[in-house]
Amino acid sequence: MPTRRARRRPRNLDQDTPHTGLPVVAVVGRPNVGKSTLFNRVVGERQAIVEDRARTTRDRLYGVAEWNARRYVVIDTGGMEIDPGDAIEERVQDQARLAIEEADVILFVVDAATGETPADQEVAETLRRAETPVIMAINKADNEKLELQGTEFLRLGWEDWYTVSALHGRGTGDLLDAIVDALPEESFDELERKRRETEAEELARSIDEGIVPEESGDGETGEAWFDGEAPIPRIAIVGRPNVGKSSLLNQLLGEERSIVSEIAGTTRDAIDTTLEWEGQELRLVDTAGLRRRGKVASGPAAERYAALRAMKALGRADVCVLVLDARDGLTSQDAHVAGYVVDEGVGLVLAINKWDLVEKDDKTFEEYVGRIRQQAPFLHFAPVVAISALTGQRAGRVLDDALTIAAERRRRVPTSRLNKVLSDAVSRHQPPAVKGRRPKFYYATQAAIEPPTFVLFAADAKSVHFSYQRFLENRIRDAFEFEGTPLRLIFRERSKVELEPRKRKPKAKSGKRTKKSTRKGS
Repeated sequence: MPTRRARRRPRNLDQDTPHTGLPVVAVVGRPNVGKSTLFNRVVGERQAIVEDRARTTRDRLYGVAEWNARRYVVIDTGGMEIDPGDAIEERVQDQARLAIEEADVILFVVDAATGETPADQEVAETLRRAETPVIMAINKADNEKLELQGTEFLRLGWEDWYTVSALHGRGTGDLLDAIVDALPEESFDELERKRRETEAEELARSIDEGIVPEESGDGETGEAWFDGEAPIPRIAIVGRPNVGKSSLLNQLLGEERSIVSEIAGTTRDAIDTTLEWEGQELRLVDTAGLRRRGKVASGPAAERYAALRAMKALGRADVCVLVLDARDGLTSQDAHVAGYVVDEGVGLVLAINKWDLVEKDDKTFEEYVGRIRQQAPFLHFAPVVAISALTGQRAGRVLDDALTIAAERRRRVPTSRLNKVLSDAVSRHQPPAVKGRRPKFYYATQAAIEPPTFVLFAADAKSVHFSYQRFLENRIRDAFEFEGTPLRLIFRERSKVELEPRKRKPKAKSGKRTKKSTRKGS
């Protein structure tokens, strides 16, 4: 079984704690704009004390965050004021100024609900004098009305700005993308750390993803089995802007039978959410860069770029729920995102949202699914669910299918049954000859899970045509189902694999004497 990367908890750092090689992001702004809440959201746990009253934070608070494989230090600061009032508040201002001097990137937080104040303008003037990139986070934009209201801060002059809700996680994925983009290049120390980590992971994977022995699993009954204790499934909701991802997420989190809590402990999952669904715990993954609404107006190219960035963060998901707009059908952008999910080996559910807005009869859904299969035949394994995120119609079905797929991705099949399926498939349909060479199959085994990966040993393995690869994949899927998950087929030359030769029984002696031929007259 593949070894998962060890999750690193955020560290509390102080001025004397070394963090060599990591860039620094300072969170600054006037009091009570939500700096500590945003700090906790970014680092992934409640390190900073959050209260409704202003001036709760006085010292600098350090934490380590990670997003899109980039680690960086985040500093929470006290509120900056025009007139501090006393000696203690004066020291708070000094701490904030030290953080600004230390920072490689400054996160300027303002309050969309309150609007622009003279204190915001004072902080802005201070930041203009700093020779450091500034990103403005318009916080407390909990709905579209507050998002629009928050645009008044644009007159402060910063081009990099994002409307977010630190409390609910709204828009924070786009903000984290921008922070990572603004960071300086990775240091030598950090690159060396990643290299050592990668080598350790590859070593562990080479051990855990070895060829499955014949006697492993349920050898007596010949039934498939699940590999080890199931981890918490991670489900990502993805899709184009305005297809209803946020509505679906809110619908799922608002279900009465659901227990919602924020994840503590992993900086990689800074804005993930844990959810108990039908007695099973799962994790909803907020994808980075997918909801960049401010960039959609610039055209399809920017939209494709945003989707690509989101897909790069999906390596940590077990299943993706791709939300489609029922009125648009499967667009080229949807197919692009789906293709990336398949390439990553992640499970997939197609959720056709806004189904309540479609005029339909008893054949509409079948015809709709047929068009999707025709447009994107590589998605033939993915289940399709027609939903309405607004009304909640069949929204729970999405999670039910996703949990089923997450389990399917961890299933192993007996080697004996796998080889019987391979033998039957080859007998029914011989592989075509490619450049005069026809592959000959000898043996197959399941080498890994998540996704299910099969190694097929053959002579002239390189001559296996892609159409025949698809044929074998379909036969394996027909025999063992593997609903909703991509399969990986790896073809290897038999000569490169050391297999124990079969022991041949010695020929039995007949006991008959061989009659010697004689020459006539001898």
